[in-house]
Amino acid sequence: MPADQFIVGEYRVDPEINALRSGDAEIQLEPKVMALLLYLAGNAGSTLSREQLFNAVWPGVVVSDDTLTQAVIKLRKALGDDARNPRYIQTVPKRGYRFCAPVTAAADQAPVPPERGRRSSFPIVLGALVLLGALGAGLLLTDWGDQQLPEQPQPGNLAPDGPPSLTVRSFRLLGADESQMYLAQGLTYDLITDLSKLSGLTVIGPRTIMGLGTDQTDAPAARYLVQGEVQRIRDQIRVHVHLFDAHSGQQIWSERYHRPVGNIFQLQEAISQKIVSSLSIKLNEQERRRLASRYTPNVQAYELFLRAQSLLLVRQSAENTQARQLFRQAIDLDPSFARAYGGLALSFAADFRNQWTSDGPAALERARTMARTALEIDPEIPEVYWVLAYVSTQQRQHEDAIALLRKAISLDPSFADAYALMGGINTYVGRPEETLGAIRTAIKLNPDAGYLYYLLLGRAYFFLGDWEQARINLHEALARNPSNLEARVYRAAVLESSGDHDGAAWEAEEILALDANFVARDWLKTYPMTDPHQAAQLLSVLKNLGL
Repeated sequence: MPADQFIVGEYRVDPEINALRSGDAEIQLEPKVMALLLYLAGNAGSTLSREQLFNAVWPGVVVSDDTLTQAVIKLRKALGDDARNPRYIQTVPKRGYRFCAPVTAAADQAPVPPERGRRSSFPIVLGALVLLGALGAGLLLTDWGDQQLPEQPQPGNLAPDGPPSLTVRSFRLLGADESQMYLAQGLTYDLITDLSKLSGLTVIGPRTIMGLGTDQTDAPAARYLVQGEVQRIRDQIRVHVHLFDAHSGQQIWSERYHRPVGNIFQLQEAISQKIVSSLSIKLNEQERRRLASRYTPNVQAYELFLRAQSLLLVRQSAENTQARQLFRQAIDLDPSFARAYGGLALSFAADFRNQWTSDGPAALERARTMARTALEIDPEIPEVYWVLAYVSTQQRQHEDAIALLRKAISLDPSFADAYALMGGINTYVGRPEETLGAIRTAIKLNPDAGYLYYLLLGRAYFFLGDWEQARINLHEALARNPSNLEARVYRAAVLESSGDHDGAAWEAEEILALDANFVARDWLKTYPMTDPHQAAQLLSVLKNLGL
């Protein structure tokens, strides 16, 4: 037997071919999942932080928390492990993971202590697997097989005498420094925001507070397309912007910009003005002033805000805390920075919604105070109304939230997230049939939406009793974000309700892998659903699954 084979529980591990063997059965593992097993087993009995696992299994590669979560889920599935009663991989809350099964050498060899194993064959095998993994970054995507895609309506062509429509694709970051991704995200978001204010233009694009879009559509839904590349080199920022006629594929305009980071506001204004002039859009005086105005005159505060916004969208406790600190620093530099107050409000609301704090009601009230402060500073920002609407939703003041969203849409008719949140609220109050139209409008305005739009559709179809459409849309949500707990909760409920008990039981295990302490009744305590029949229906189904 090769010396690098070893035994854990009922399985013989063969790293050379990425396989587990139990009797005559052989289970193949993806290279990164095997690399994770090797590192965990090589440190059996020790609690390993997520950071340690990232550094060991994905050295030098920027990956999300979702990547590790999915690798653990796949390894547990291969080992037949139960997240609630683990025999192999124990989740240590707020600390990481611990391999709790004994590790011994293969058949005719003496048991190998973790330290010996780590110094002998483990590093060699692990290093090779990590190198292979670095060359193929997409190996951890879940294989869901061929399934029908969810209904995704596209906007029709506008009448010749109507305003032109334009899509802004997410700007691409050039260079190896992934820590600067927030600049590309911020430039995309603010360019869409600027252009959305213009009455002579319909903007369709991935601007979203609810989660970054994925730019997965093969063709833009609008007549014109803007895309670009961003690179930061020390204190300089380089941007290359292209404007295309999407129908003909002809490039209308392209320009390179090379400016100090301190001139980023002038750069954004220059790009917006050039797009407007290239499309011969006529602006009134108020629109000219809006286009020239910035949310803060302080470049350092703006950069802190962009970094915080990027962290906020990760939707994890540690990143949420970091984002809050950055939002506060931005406010210290500019006490009138309304959007920073809005971001601060969302960080407190996240603490409540995800039960990351011992005093949820106090966090939610703090969120409301910050959101109202943002609105008082600048009542002309659609995003601020959305933030206050989101906080009101968490406080179960749903009709107030809908009124705020209508105001946001009156300021920006292209605000996809406002339609999406309005649709989500309709389900919370027991009107899931009204959710469908709102979410379809949101997807029209943002065809490259993130997972949340599909989660909202799947949730609505669940309460409408349409298991097939619910399953399709929840599949799409999880394809975009495999570690979203709410999407897995509803997928488990859909499968159980449609008679697929085995599939539902598997989803229940996935839920416990994401949150070993998940209890449906406790989870619903901070869930903003006010329709008692729907809440009882969901709770009953989850109870059948032991949740």
